[in-house]
Amino acid sequence: THDIHVAYCPERVLPGKILHELVYNDRVIGGISEACSREAKSLYEVFLKGQCFISNARTAEMVKLTENASRDVQIAFANELSIVCDELDINVWSLIKLANKHPRVNILQPGPGVGGHCIAVDPWFLIDASPLKTQLLRSARRINDSKPKWVVNQVLKAIDHLKKTSNRASSKKISVAFYGLAFKANIDDLRESPSIDIIKYFGNTNNLELLAVEPNVEQIPQSISYCALVSFEEAKKIADIHVLLVDHDGFEKPPISGYIVDTKGCWSFKDEHT
Repeated sequence: THDIHVAYCPERVLPGKILHELVYNDRVIGGISEACSREAKSLYEVFLKGQCFISNARTAEMVKLTENASRDVQIAFANELSIVCDELDINVWSLIKLANKHPRVNILQPGPGVGGHCIAVDPWFLIDASPLKTQLLRSARRINDSKPKWVVNQVLKAIDHLKKTSNRASSKKISVAFYGLAFKANIDDLRESPSIDIIKYFGNTNNLELLAVEPNVEQIPQSISYCALVSFEEAKKIADIHVLLVDHDGFEKPPISGYIVDTKGCWSFKDEHT
């Protein structure tokens, strides 16, 4: 017999609900031997309310990468769709809501990109393992990685529009507020956040006043220290341009004035189809 048993169990938890999902989500366990799998399963069954499914270590690790790569591809479809709809002057959120009424269609929601330590990273392990056979995964990564630059261009269009239509003095700075720094809603995790990449683009622009609204952190990250951390209500009053990047609770009510760039559909989607 062995004193040490090694097994792989993919993590399946949602930030903000980690303890709940740790207990209630189904788990896949892959030991390096059948004995390892049995020992790992017995450990998880001490607290697990979901089901335990036994596999081998290679398959269990592949499960983790596959789950996140699948999400990345699905998000890429939604993000590409949002870009196409912008060109065709179609409200992408209305389109998706109607398309999802098909019983076998479930399109995800587009956004400013993909962040976090899983979905934006794990597909690269599969691409590296089989570079010639992962064209779809590579394309999805390219689409999602390029979405922040597309958002930047939308903001640049808003700045140009404001300059052409405003009677303000040319010396007065344009104020741009970015709503949400986390990589997803209602968490304080900024890892790989597309919001940070978007704000970084404007860091060397002298004629802009940059504001950030992130209720889940107490100070601005050092990488965007030139950006002032303000409250939601303060930003709505000050900013000339409002850029919604994360759909945090409390962000639902849009500003009543200023130019809006809405990457989440919270401020630009009216549900006319019931």
